[in-house]
Amino acid sequence: MTTLLTINSVFYLIGFIVMLLVGMTLRDKGNPKRLTTALFWFLFGFVFLFSDLLVSTLGKPMAYRIVGVIVVLISLIAGAGLLSIGSYRQSTPEQRHASANKLRNKLFVPALLIPVITVLCTLFLKGVAVGGVYILDQKQLTLAALCVSCVCALLVGWALTGGSPLHAVRESRRLLDSIGWAAVLPQMLAMLGGVFVAAQTGKSVKDIVSLFADPNNRFLLVVIYCVGMALFTMIMGNAFAAFPVLTAGIALPLLVVGQHADPAPLVTIGMLAGYCGTLMTPMGANYNIVPAALLELKDKYLVIKTQIPTALVLLSANILLMYFLIFRHS
Repeated sequence: MTTLLTINSVFYLIGFIVMLLVGMTLRDKGNPKRLTTALFWFLFGFVFLFSDLLVSTLGKPMAYRIVGVIVVLISLIAGAGLLSIGSYRQSTPEQRHASANKLRNKLFVPALLIPVITVLCTLFLKGVAVGGVYILDQKQLTLAALCVSCVCALLVGWALTGGSPLHAVRESRRLLDSIGWAAVLPQMLAMLGGVFVAAQTGKSVKDIVSLFADPNNRFLLVVIYCVGMALFTMIMGNAFAAFPVLTAGIALPLLVVGQHADPAPLVTIGMLAGYCGTLMTPMGANYNIVPAALLELKDKYLVIKTQIPTALVLLSANILLMYFLIFRHS
């Protein structure tokens, strides 16, 4: 069966919006690095817009190589400090105060609509078809539902504020400029996770741990797993990416098979240990770097510095919880 809204349609929409931002950046003469900034976002949007075309015309191997080169170029541009923030018209404090007094708590409506509509679409549009056509992509139902909810929230935002689609795109550019390279980290980290799995990193981790860790020392194995989850999450920026590597390398062979640990609390607390790493890394851009940019903090690492004591206490608590819970039946 065909689908009305596929995940590829979502990618095309993202690519189209990014290309609009590229055009605006090129026209911004107040941006001192507008050419390299525009190139960065053009390469980013190109992957969303033309990956399917590359695969169909050149084949997967060549298309993957081209995308790999694009990823390297994006990294070089960001690493060389060739991104800059454009020039924008700033509203006065009086205008912002008047707008806030007018809208008040209505401002939260678009933001709240995103999770609500996403959940409703995921629950009630699964398997739903009209005239032999699925409404949403069934293989990527949550992402398709998220796209629908974002569009709905945008329409409601226009109605509440009296803005326009062009104004929304301009604000998108301002936010992306403020966030910078960190906006592309989710895609980069997803690729990194795939590379680690394909390279069988979990097996390598097991071999390394087996060299120096006593396989009968339960507490040491728990410490290595929890701390390893936190460290790998700090490297990869996401506990979901670190989880298959460390669980396949340490938890399953050494704790579940070797020590007969209960897998349910083991993997649950293991994920929590990974989230402790999220609190302490700039790679977790959505949680740590983006808020600092949006709040215009002078120290972009202030969020991380504030969270480190809490993260270390939670990590220690997770180690103790895991040790006392996963072996209680053995």
